[in-house]
Amino acid sequence: MNFEAARLPQLAQLALWAAEHALPAFFLLLALAWGASWAGWCVWRRAQVRRHTRAVSHRPSIAWRVAVGLVISLGSAAVFAALALQLGAGTGLSQVDQALTDALRASVAPWTQQLFAVLTHLGDPATLTLLGLGIALVLVMHGQRAMALGWVLALAGNGLLNPTLKQVFGRARPLQAQQFVQATGLSFPSGHSSGAVVAYGMLAYLALKLLAPRWQLPALLAAASLVVTVGASRVFLRVHFSSDVLAGFASGAAWLALCITALELVLWWRAGRS
Repeated sequence: MNFEAARLPQLAQLALWAAEHALPAFFLLLALAWGASWAGWCVWRRAQVRRHTRAVSHRPSIAWRVAVGLVISLGSAAVFAALALQLGAGTGLSQVDQALTDALRASVAPWTQQLFAVLTHLGDPATLTLLGLGIALVLVMHGQRAMALGWVLALAGNGLLNPTLKQVFGRARPLQAQQFVQATGLSFPSGHSSGAVVAYGMLAYLALKLLAPRWQLPALLAAASLVVTVGASRVFLRVHFSSDVLAGFASGAAWLALCITALELVLWWRAGRS
């Protein structure tokens, strides 16, 4: 028996437990996301204070930011690759995915599914397209053309990347026999999840760059809440397997970190010329 087969019963039991305690598990994920957001904001504020209270050149600062961005991008890509390598019928990942989906069908109340059927539209392509156009217009009106271009390229790039990845892996969606929402097309990675990471993650980044400090933490907490909620909704509604959502988070985070890193370099270069 290989290592994957040996640990499968424990993973399957964990999946069943998660399904039986779906809402508490969702709120636990929210709490973890809030904690990570708060920790990230503290690091950001400390770096900003240090930057403004010391006579430090921009070069070490931009080098540090680029390094962090590349580490996050490569780490997220590695997570995506690890999930992709486990795809296929009969693998431990597919069995755990199916066990969780089947258990959710029996354990999640209809009102919970109906609630998530509404919340999942926060990650719809149409919603994110309208959000993209609106934010881009606001940024241009306030003279933030570089930010507007970075914002548009981030959303548009993910809009091309996700369908490409879906075609590469060609994973079918879970069988759907419920009334609240239907989804067509391929499953891996989740487009709603990657789109939420990129769109709301970019909004959090813009908040850190453009808003007063008192609004930054609330913006980060709101962005984290939206990402977790959209991703969880796809699993609750059984239109995606849990690994589809995790892969969507990973691919979205890799692309988001790459876009922010590139935008930071552009802003640094423009500041050096002015």
